[in-house]
Amino acid sequence: METSEQLLNNIEISSIILSAASEIISDIDDIERFAIVGIQGGGVELASRLRSVIEERTGRSVKHGIIDITFYRDDLATRGMLPALKETRIDFNITKMSILLVDDVIFTGRSVKAALETLMSFGRPSNIKLFCMVDRGGRELPIQPDYCGLKAPVNNVNDDIKVCLYPGDVEKDTVVLAKKGQ
Repeated sequence: METSEQLLNNIEISSIILSAASEIISDIDDIERFAIVGIQGGGVELASRLRSVIEERTGRSVKHGIIDITFYRDDLATRGMLPALKETRIDFNITKMSILLVDDVIFTGRSVKAALETLMSFGRPSNIKLFCMVDRGGRELPIQPDYCGLKAPVNNVNDDIKVCLYPGDVEKDTVVLAKKGQ
């Protein structure tokens, strides 16, 4: 039996995005050399929302992209079937750029590692920072977010944190912890 517990509601999610955008803006040295890249899945909508707030507050356009980490995952051979590929789109030169990599949840660090490898295949940025809405702990690699909305340590590895963002209907946004029956 699966139960769920709401960790964040739509107002809290919006507040985290606004707060993170402020912190990110204060860390940007040159907005012309700054870009946001969302990791396919939950990072894409989150990156879009962060970008919108940053553009609104700075009055400047922000370069942005999307990456699919499928072929850089270290568990690809053990998954049993070929995963569905998603879009990767980076239509600017990332060399010497400051990149903000965005994902919804960080757990073991392996997805971020794959994202870093994917990103580096496009060039060599001057630096890469990471924003995650939720840090659930349980890292297997020495990777930590620079910006994080919520730290929610999850003890059971079978439990799952789901960040549900609805483009066009932010009132439905939520973050839930789905607990598997023990």
